[in-house]
Amino acid sequence: MVGILMPAMAQKVASPNGKLSLETAGEGLRLCYQDQPVLDIPAVGFEGVSAKPAFTFVRKVKADYCMLAGKRLHATNEANEYETALGKGGKMIVRLYNDGLVFRYELTQVSGTLPKEKTTYRIPEGTKRWIQQWTDAYEGFFPLTTSYKTQPVRSFSGTFKSADGWNIRWGYPALIEPRDGVFALLSEANIERLQSASCLYNDGELYRVTPDANTIHVSDDWHTPWRVAIVGGLADIVESTLVTDVSEPCRLTDISWIHPGVVSWIYWAYNHGSDDYNIICKYIDMAATLHLPYMLIDAEWDRMKDGKTVEDAVNYAKEKGVKPMIWYNSSVGWVDGAPTPKYRLNKPEDREKEFAWCEKIGVAGVKIDFFSGDNQMNMDYCLDLLESAARHHLLVNFHGATVPRGWQRTYPNLMSTEGVYGAEWYNNVPTFTKQAASHNATLPFTRNVIGPMDYTPCAFSDSQHPHITSHAHELALTVLYESALQHLADRPESFLAQPQEVQDFLSSLPSVWDDTRFVCGYPGESAVIARRSGHVWYVAGINGTDEAKTLNFSLGNIVSKSSAIQAFYDGKDQKKPWDIKALKQLPTEVACQPRGGFLLKITE
Repeated sequence: MVGILMPAMAQKVASPNGKLSLETAGEGLRLCYQDQPVLDIPAVGFEGVSAKPAFTFVRKVKADYCMLAGKRLHATNEANEYETALGKGGKMIVRLYNDGLVFRYELTQVSGTLPKEKTTYRIPEGTKRWIQQWTDAYEGFFPLTTSYKTQPVRSFSGTFKSADGWNIRWGYPALIEPRDGVFALLSEANIERLQSASCLYNDGELYRVTPDANTIHVSDDWHTPWRVAIVGGLADIVESTLVTDVSEPCRLTDISWIHPGVVSWIYWAYNHGSDDYNIICKYIDMAATLHLPYMLIDAEWDRMKDGKTVEDAVNYAKEKGVKPMIWYNSSVGWVDGAPTPKYRLNKPEDREKEFAWCEKIGVAGVKIDFFSGDNQMNMDYCLDLLESAARHHLLVNFHGATVPRGWQRTYPNLMSTEGVYGAEWYNNVPTFTKQAASHNATLPFTRNVIGPMDYTPCAFSDSQHPHITSHAHELALTVLYESALQHLADRPESFLAQPQEVQDFLSSLPSVWDDTRFVCGYPGESAVIARRSGHVWYVAGINGTDEAKTLNFSLGNIVSKSSAIQAFYDGKDQKKPWDIKALKQLPTEVACQPRGGFLLKITE
């Protein structure tokens, strides 16, 4: 219910808990945390419209909903909502949640092409930041820098650079530390039909929100997606559900068929293994042995050798009690020279036919790969895929695609999204080997904050390029990273050669969490996160540095009491990679090897 509870021309507004406040500053805004500035937004609105924000209170907003997966199954949040006029027929809606700011623009009677957005964030030189150079697949590092002056790294999408040679295009999420111990994570949420996703283009210290290509002509009311800034300490960042809080509620009437789970995955060890029935069967057998619910048959299954077909593999999986999933090329991104099958999902009638066939033969889900960026065409195509897949009871995993922006709430059959520089890259380049540990310790504070992340963790052996993270580090990633479909990267013979305790752990590994709590860490250096499934807490920690490090922490405010504690620690060397033990009391520190880690399974 709308009510005017504040002066009509408020110049300073606040969140319900009072920690966040928003001040008008000329034609822009200034966001404060505990009365100290954290984010300067010098420009808002659209080009051609000049207006100084003047906020009116609209209502209190409460988010209270359930998820099938994510950081927690029951999410709650609350906000104060305000609005300000933006010229004729337009307004800016602002919500100050307890853990962040969101805003969007609503326009009435738009006619023709969409106006150009002016939203700009100022990130002063000297500010610590972890921002990924933009690529259409969001596969890059988040290096710590204090300047916008960064050399561009050539990507799938080419390079984007200024006249003096610096990179100028950046992807979400963007993490900054404007004050010691205070952070802001910039992203967006709730992409709907007829909208494109956006990224950031910078001109020096000014980073402008720039929607990707959108050629639609509007002749009605229209609004932008939500612009999102999660703000606070690292616990506020890591534990936030703000992206789904402001996304549309579930649109599916029946969700009883949607079941998250752990997956055996063939591609990391065998790039072309899915054209080989016998190799596929090895991964199905591993899934059955370890009681994993799913196995993914990756690219090129339509070219299976020796007279076998994908239906033979699907039938073998079903005989073993394993649910099979299969891969498709989206056929809008990488097409020429790319893996098959292609062009089976682009037309609505072909898509319905293909997904009906999947449902008929017993396929549980689809992995769809190689999209071409954030433009409006791609966004609508993804929504078409999700809706069609839901009609045929298929889980969805988007690869080579944009990062999550809340669709996992609206379409809970979206189990995971790649949008990350993950373990797959041990196949492709040698640079991942040396940077993986630090990168792994950055992702919990950046990419994985905004939604499920198909990093494909946990490899004890090597792919084309070696890994130098410890076994305990690799095992910890299965809990540290949230994904409703958790694809395990390694070979069957490697997993089945691990100690029985490790195999048992993987057999009981949840991919759904009742709660998530930040324990300690700092981007690129270390990360310790606790996640609860039922009466069991899983605490995962990694060392992102090349030096031995002792991680100090307290679990007393998370775990009330414990009846059993199983610990997976770093061993002494490669010959003895594990130190697995039962503990009688909660540890307060763990000594990690360089690029090491640990994992605790605590039964309350």
